Amino acid sequence: MPSSRTRSLPARVFALALLAALAACSRQSEQAADTPVVGVQTVTTQRLEKQQTLAGRTVAYMVSDVRPQVGGIIQKRLFTEGQEVKAGQVLYQIDPATYQAAYDSAKGQLAEAEAAVLSSRPQAQRYDNLVKLDAVSKQDADDAVATLRQNEAAVLAARAALQSAKINLDYTRITAPISGRIGTSAYTPGALVTASQDTALSTIQQLDPIYVDVTQTSGQLLALRKQLASGALKAIDGKAQVQIVLEDGGTYAHPGTLEFVGTSVDTGTGNVTLRAVVPNPEELLLPGTYVRAVLPMAIDDNAILVPQTAVTRNTKGEATVLLVGDDGKVAQRVVQAATALKDQWVVSAGLKAGEKLIVQGGSKVSVGDTVKAQEVAGGRTPAAADGQAE
Repeated sequence: MPSSRTRSLPARVFALALLAALAACSRQSEQAADTPVVGVQTVTTQRLEKQQTLAGRTVAYMVSDVRPQVGGIIQKRLFTEGQEVKAGQVLYQIDPATYQAAYDSAKGQLAEAEAAVLSSRPQAQRYDNLVKLDAVSKQDADDAVATLRQNEAAVLAARAALQSAKINLDYTRITAPISGRIGTSAYTPGALVTASQDTALSTIQQLDPIYVDVTQTSGQLLALRKQLASGALKAIDGKAQVQIVLEDGGTYAHPGTLEFVGTSVDTGTGNVTLRAVVPNPEELLLPGTYVRAVLPMAIDDNAILVPQTAVTRNTKGEATVLLVGDDGKVAQRVVQAATALKDQWVVSAGLKAGEKLIVQGGSKVSVGDTVKAQEVAGGRTPAAADGQAE
């Protein structure tokens, strides 16, 4: 008959097995509770208009110096400095007395020459008739015709002299060559000016529209052209619209258009000049103003954008991100993120669609850790961001 010791052995074995199973479950629960949770976003591609922000200066659409074309004493200044003037508007009046006298003299000389023609023409006609009757010599008839031709030539010369005198007389009224805003006057009434002087009387600038000249490095232009040639980017057809950012960071209300791309590289700076035409009806932009121009350069149909907070730098200065692999482990990847777009980086290399990018909780895990990935939608914080586990 078995002893009581023998009968209790199966019960002890069962109890030990039960305790081991409970311990294993407890360890698994503890391990599950210790697995960190990170917020991830699935990498996707999207259509992105490739833009470039370039610094530049505004330049007047047209500039014209006001200069005298005849010499004399300025009698009047007929404009207000800093105001708008119209093309053809009289700006200065030079003393016209000597030019008026020259004009009157030329007018008299023309009348004298025309009177000589009136006298010589009938004589030449009479001699022509008489020479046919042998009443006068052929030489006398030829002399009469020659005199008529000389007098007619004198009329042409007198008319040219009169026209020249009229032009000089008109030049005593100095007019605006273009419409625009006129600057300060370098001369006042009473000043003597000459036709060959170097100093302009004033300067007129047309400010509506206005040019915006910006520069782009030849390297940037070459890289863009290579991407377009390879098909990585698509060119934007037609004239590209340019948005202007003012010195205070505000956006200018009137967008312009890109009209010109330089045909040569500046050997001193290595830059290429681009010129945009911008409407300026309020004349808010003055020549020489520092602005930034945002230019759409091309279209990337497969652009990848990631939050800036998900990108860090390693000791080499390279941009890196953390990813969750198919095995649930954390991996680090070096990416190319040189262009910022608001609060995101445009990643040109190093990521592909479908990968799980850690955007929250990355500072609490290390490369190689096993984590639980929780998709983040609309920037919501997962449990791991609060240090809690499910």
